Amino acid sequence: MGLSYLREVTTLLQRVRSGHPTAGVFEAADYQWWWGTPRTTDIEPQLFWFDDSDRPVAAVVATGWGDATGLDPIVMPDATAEWIEHVIERGLAHATDSGFENLEFVVDRRDKVMTDVLATHGYGAMEDEAVDSWLAAAARPTISSLQSGYRLVTRLETIPAPHHMVPRSGSEVEIRLRQTTLYRADLDLVVLDADDSPAAYGLFWMDPETATGLVEPMRTEDSHQRRGLARHLLTTGINLLLDLGASRVKIAWKTDNPASSTLYPDVGFKTVRECVVVSWEG
Repeated sequence: MGLSYLREVTTLLQRVRSGHPTAGVFEAADYQWWWGTPRTTDIEPQLFWFDDSDRPVAAVVATGWGDATGLDPIVMPDATAEWIEHVIERGLAHATDSGFENLEFVVDRRDKVMTDVLATHGYGAMEDEAVDSWLAAAARPTISSLQSGYRLVTRLETIPAPHHMVPRSGSEVEIRLRQTTLYRADLDLVVLDADDSPAAYGLFWMDPETATGLVEPMRTEDSHQRRGLARHLLTTGINLLLDLGASRVKIAWKTDNPASSTLYPDVGFKTVRECVVVSWEG
């Protein structure tokens, strides 16, 4: 539970990424980003398996999302179908014992093992389609220009002002992000308008253990959209990650977001998988 769980899931996902360049739905940095917001599951025990060297080899991690609880089975890239089924079954039992309700799973559309196991338990409703996309270092994008009246800075340059994500992520966001091992204030980018108010922001994560970058989250405020701010943020952040040694960068977005569906492929991201959220049908 707490930061001890975050440490173990980070190690596990770094092992997954070291074993395969794109396998698995989540990155270690995903969970570190989620840690920025307090959740009901922070104090709950999480389910892990360890090898003889006390290294995590599998987990089923619960994450509170308000009205629902996300349940994420995580296994190594070479896991057998029998082992995957065992992990999911134990995870469901653990969720029941822990009193988690309204479970949801993010599932790769091609993952027949997970889909079939969940179907036997009544899970099958599909919604919130999303894609995972990757950009290779060789596809480094050109940094786009920034419209006049705006300037791009890092969190290091806006301290001691409140963090720009407080309105959406809560007052503890910066304190909790700084508790993680991968957050870097110099990769926490924000575009300020002429009044020094946040107009857009993007958080870029560099995992030196796996040479993997992640973009999460990206946001342009409504009154500043369609001015190229997101493109400038994204291309700047990607170049920073590549300069730090990232061999590839990942980004995910929902398919019902037309702006993301246009911008990210245009910058150079290539879709690797399509995912859906699976919930209980009853």
